[in-house]
Amino acid sequence: MSSSESPSAPEQSAKIELPRTSESEQLKKIRHTTSHVMAMAVQKLFPKAQVTIGPWIENGFYYDFDTPEPFTEQDLKAIKKEMIKIINRKLPVIREEVSREEAERRIKEINEPYKLEILEGLIEPITLYHLGDEWWDLCAGPHLENTSELNPKAIELESLAGAYWRGDETKAQLQRIYGTAWETPEQLAAYKHRKAEALRRDHRKLGKELGLFIFADPVGPGLPLWTPKGTILRSILEDFLKQEQIKRGYLQVVTPHIARVDLFKISGHWQKYKEDMFPLMAEDAEAAANEQGFVMKPMNCPFHIQIYKSELRSYRELPMRLAEFGTVYRYEQSGELGGLTRVRGFTVDDSHLFVTPEQLDAEFLSVVDLILSVFKSLQLKNFKARLSFRDPENLEKYIGSDEAWEKAQGAIRRAVETLGMNYFEGIGEAAFYGPKLDFIFQDVLDREWQLGTVQVDYNLPDRFDLEYAAEDGTRKRPVMIHRAPFGSLERLIGILIEQYAGDFPLWLAPIQVRLLPVSEEFLPFAKEAEARMKALNIRAEVESSERLGKLIRNAEKDKIPVMCVVGAKEVEANSLNIRTRASGELGAISVDEVIRRLQAAISSYGDF
Repeated sequence: MSSSESPSAPEQSAKIELPRTSESEQLKKIRHTTSHVMAMAVQKLFPKAQVTIGPWIENGFYYDFDTPEPFTEQDLKAIKKEMIKIINRKLPVIREEVSREEAERRIKEINEPYKLEILEGLIEPITLYHLGDEWWDLCAGPHLENTSELNPKAIELESLAGAYWRGDETKAQLQRIYGTAWETPEQLAAYKHRKAEALRRDHRKLGKELGLFIFADPVGPGLPLWTPKGTILRSILEDFLKQEQIKRGYLQVVTPHIARVDLFKISGHWQKYKEDMFPLMAEDAEAAANEQGFVMKPMNCPFHIQIYKSELRSYRELPMRLAEFGTVYRYEQSGELGGLTRVRGFTVDDSHLFVTPEQLDAEFLSVVDLILSVFKSLQLKNFKARLSFRDPENLEKYIGSDEAWEKAQGAIRRAVETLGMNYFEGIGEAAFYGPKLDFIFQDVLDREWQLGTVQVDYNLPDRFDLEYAAEDGTRKRPVMIHRAPFGSLERLIGILIEQYAGDFPLWLAPIQVRLLPVSEEFLPFAKEAEARMKALNIRAEVESSERLGKLIRNAEKDKIPVMCVVGAKEVEANSLNIRTRASGELGAISVDEVIRRLQAAISSYGDF
């Protein structure tokens, strides 16, 4: 990496720990109070503005307003000035409990129809929070006791956006103001630094600059198109995992993108997951009325089950490990889409293991070992394990018996305890058919992502009536393990782009080596070196027709790990002048030695 580039991690963020709202009662109070101060400021400056909802979010808060005219950036400055005046007036924040009738009377008195609709969904006691005796809103709190407890230097109004009332595109369009508030100005500065770093690392921006993927309006939102370089990156990751799986006895399969809806009725996806599936395609109205037809698959597991079930399996064939990079489709709302991290069509590194009950613990541990090995190779070190169990207070969300769930959850708990892993429980985070062990990765910007997952499933084998011939001649039920070390390939690539800031390690870079001849005279030598590298599966290319300084700048901009300058001295000595992003200038090295070191570094997932 050149000395002029930014460091790989934001230094301020490392020095100042930024709590999340969900983890800090004080931040909840600060952000709830700040949002009310902002809404009061808006209505003082824009008397026709009506307030709707204003919740806290992980890094701040927002408030939605119905206004005759859209807010402008200039308006944000005026609102911030008015907020400072309110804070400096040291207004008490007063909580008041009222009856539904009293709340309705007061709302009608100030003519706030959105508040009336919000009131309909509240249960008593209804609580109001007042700023002095001038402004109030329906709110459950918590809040600070006085506006003077807010620090204006720790508050920022960040951006404007459009939003629909209740998230419904058929309802009124509102104006949303996003803000953030912290305990100290130092925290705000660290947050702004981290935000700038997030912008620098944004995978949508870098994906375009590095030529990895695009989105196209004629195709539709949430459906990425992979360019040649991006396809190379996908293929590297797929081949890497396939090789690891082959070593561990996995069998590769391929399944269709659509299936009869009946398949998903048996699995339970249609009953529990219908709203997230693309609509049923039926041959006629009668078939549609009877929910008969085809749907795009949201999961791969029912297909792998059919392969298992295509013949009676013997206990000698188990465990059977079926693996597929299977593309699935889920109807995410347009407002929830986000680059590669939330899409409508994505590829899962899916595998389903069919095991005997006696094999379950050992196979589960083996799967966890594979996931940890994958994380190590990808340099993903900062993660924790979540035991995603069902919610005993909301059992209608799930299928299967209590006994099956207890056995499955017990198997996961035994595994993490055997491995001595740090873990926490996520009640209500289970899949509808079984509990999971999820790996939650914390990236360089302190954001959390779910990557690898392993699930124990006693229910789908029951629903599909799966069997194997046991050693004693009887028919027994296998247990299924669902697992995906990457999770979504699209999400993983988005995360890796941001984690590395587009500066991929040598083994993962779409182009590993760029050869730069000083002039056309040295092009044949560069081409010959390129051909030797390509013959050994080293991803090399030659770029010429520019001055050397421009060629080097282009390679830096494209984040090429290894640059090889070729001039008269290099041709005479059969060498290449090496410059790497990891170590800088290395000088002249023989072509044979360059190739040997490249092969060694790539095979060991290291640097040149």
